[in-house]
Amino acid sequence: MIIENSNFILEHIASSGQCFRMNKTGDTQYSVIAKGRYLSLNQLNENEVKLSCTEEEFQEFWSEYFDLSYDYESIVKNLLAGEDEFLKKAAAYGYGLRILKQDIFEALITFIISQRKSIPAIKGCVEQICQRFGEKRVDMVSGTVYYTFPTPVKLAEAAKEELREAGLGYRDEYVRKTALAVVKGEIALQNLKALSYEEVLGEFMKLPGVGIKVANCAALYGLHRIDAFPIDVWIERILKEVYENKFDVNTYKGYAGIVQQYMFYYIRSLS
Repeated sequence: MIIENSNFILEHIASSGQCFRMNKTGDTQYSVIAKGRYLSLNQLNENEVKLSCTEEEFQEFWSEYFDLSYDYESIVKNLLAGEDEFLKKAAAYGYGLRILKQDIFEALITFIISQRKSIPAIKGCVEQICQRFGEKRVDMVSGTVYYTFPTPVKLAEAAKEELREAGLGYRDEYVRKTALAVVKGEIALQNLKALSYEEVLGEFMKLPGVGIKVANCAALYGLHRIDAFPIDVWIERILKEVYENKFDVNTYKGYAGIVQQYMFYYIRSLS
């Protein structure tokens, strides 16, 4: 099926560092694996994307996953009309970016893995744990073999050595213990949706290996708290060099996470 959307650019979403299972498969073609499903996509032009799913599956799952009902266009226009020159450039460059609504557990684990790793290295580790501990499936449309993200039980039962072999390094124990905390009910991920942003961060930071940056990433990408503003080395560089540590995130209250994505994506392109 083909959908029309004036703010849906696959290249920008796939390269934005928010999701580690969306990959380029051709000049304008991409694939994504999410919540046990596989989808291939083709950017026909700036306003049209072809999806391999049915209309029913799109309405049931993918429309929500890509956050297609949210008005990103207005945010871009507001930033372009503002006085912040850096954000004008960032919004223009990142036009078409959307914050995906990922699985909470997957977002939490992948951002624990992400610490002190490059995006290609993170992708490699994530794919390794999916192949080792996920479920093997075949996409009925393309015949593509893919692996689902492991369940909390599978990762909790995994031997430390197996996780180390997947390239996790010192993060192996963080991943195993976090999965075990979920299995034991020490943290109820679905219940986090009812908590305030500050409470969500507090719950995430009780987990091993989860500091403020990973907690914010899990909140933004797993719970879709678009007021979250993760600060990694790239954003820290912007705050220091561009804003002299005077950036007021409250100016963008309610959509600071989207602004952060534009900033992150743009600064990496300059390097």
